[in-house]
Amino acid sequence: MLLAVDVGNTNTVLGVYRGKELLAFWRLSTDRRRTADELGVTVGQLFQTRSLRPEDVEAVIIASVVPQLMLALENMSRLYFRRHPLVVGPGIKMGMPIRYDNPREVGADRIVNAVAAYECYGGPVIVVDFGTATTFDAVSAQGEYLGGAIAPGIAIATEALIERAARLTQVELVRPRAAIGKNTAASTQSGIVFGFVGLVDGLVRRIKQELGGEAFVVATGGLADLLAAESETIQRVDHFLTLEGLRILYERNAQGGG
Repeated sequence: MLLAVDVGNTNTVLGVYRGKELLAFWRLSTDRRRTADELGVTVGQLFQTRSLRPEDVEAVIIASVVPQLMLALENMSRLYFRRHPLVVGPGIKMGMPIRYDNPREVGADRIVNAVAAYECYGGPVIVVDFGTATTFDAVSAQGEYLGGAIAPGIAIATEALIERAARLTQVELVRPRAAIGKNTAASTQSGIVFGFVGLVDGLVRRIKQELGGEAFVVATGGLADLLAAESETIQRVDHFLTLEGLRILYERNAQGGG
């Protein structure tokens, strides 16, 4: 079995694969203070809920945008799974040329998403990831990572708005009944949800133009369903895109690491 670990600023997603089959997955809050032992015990308990055995894990692959957790994650892999983890970053085989001014600046999750999107949907393809940040990544028809855009995440933007505006209160992130809100909560929901949909569709259209006019658009992330339902440009929601990318990258590097 393969244990795939995707560490984001807000959430950490774990998936267990047998070959190409995703046997189980979990979404946890990311805590930068966790130790290797805390991580190992937590993952071990999660395995028990699905009748999985840590000793059956043959390889571990990790993609993280939180540097503070890397040592704990690597030690967890060695101590609790007896495996030296494959860490997504410089030096591993991506199978995708990175056309970025400084490839080291690109978040591991963005590259993983791009690899999976091109493998699953072909190119040109655009990935919209609704995470702590809302990221847009473009892959050419030839399978080159071209770059993209980074915007505030919808949750972060909402929290900042509520914090700075004294008369606004927290609202549920659900589809507004109308663009013209009849009260403060409805008006806030409209601005947040429909406003972000407008941001997404506007940026996707600009990226499509730079790609030559057409590209497949896939979304992932916690709020992908909500925004994709209102979007005119998102064609597919794939909640397992990052995990699938990790699986693909492990297979490409299986002979040299893992």
